[in-house]
Amino acid sequence: MKKRNLIYAMTLVLMTTMTFAQTAFKEHKAGHVFYVSLPDYMSKTTGLNDAAVIQFKNSVKDIAGFVIEDNKEELALAEMIFSSIKDFYDNFIGGFLVGEKKRTISEAKSQTIGNVKFMECDASYYDKDSKIEIYYFIGIAETKDAFYKVLCYGSIEAKTKYKADFQKILYSLKD
Repeated sequence: MKKRNLIYAMTLVLMTTMTFAQTAFKEHKAGHVFYVSLPDYMSKTTGLNDAAVIQFKNSVKDIAGFVIEDNKEELALAEMIFSSIKDFYDNFIGGFLVGEKKRTISEAKSQTIGNVKFMECDASYYDKDSKIEIYYFIGIAETKDAFYKVLCYGSIEAKTKYKADFQKILYSLKD
């Protein structure tokens, strides 16, 4: 009995000293919290884009979307420094849908609401597999700490029906 208590006590002491290691640790915040509002008819989903932090869709209406967050600190670590939202937008849109048949990109519109800068445009292309024209609403938001890409899409008919809601999704975004 004494032997078992001694072993238990030594194990406890050893485990306690191991938890107080000599190496100093610094706490780092991982991830970035932001807020975005979605229409009631959209539900969260997965599988649309691996880089997205939130994905949403409505299968009945045949529309979907997602948000990609690009943290400025992480971009700087990768030596990708953008001087403005326009610079970030140009970098993204220059490669978007390149090589697709009948690719069109509208002129971008920009505005600032509070401390958040926004840019938006419309894009479309002809999808040869589904034999329809696909519409994208593309929004970029810049906050103090991050750039966000908001992409919503559906058939070209979705533009007239849902663009106003896609814009509300973009302009609801905040840290």
